[in-house]
Amino acid sequence: MAEAVFAGTQDREIDGVSVRMLHAQEACASDLLWANALILGTPENFGYMSGALKDFFDRTFYVVEGKIPPLPYSVFISAGNDGSGALRSIERIANGYPFISVQPAIICKGVPSSDDLKSCSEMGQALAAGLELAIF
Repeated sequence: MAEAVFAGTQDREIDGVSVRMLHAQEACASDLLWANALILGTPENFGYMSGALKDFFDRTFYVVEGKIPPLPYSVFISAGNDGSGALRSIERIANGYPFISVQPAIICKGVPSSDDLKSCSEMGQALAAGLELAIF
């Protein structure tokens, strides 16, 4: 799913948008200070976001508090259950940064289908195009 999202951001029609794809363990506050938008992805673990994504939030929140503008964001979740718990927890934390949701979340239950991957690619493409056109 992450690779499909990233591929969407690389659409040849989109120019002037730089994209980084990082694992949550690699990402840090300086990445948030650099970013103009984010797409957050996570597996659903026990009805919650991954520990790595939660750790990213824990490591970066106070470092960037008051230093970043509201950032547009989107979410994709690979769910074993229904993904709602993971999404709810991400949305609660995102509100505090502040991140502004600009697309409906993609929640894929089970193995991603070709339609799921197409939706992920379109998510990446739409966010990158929105940045290029200064919509966000």
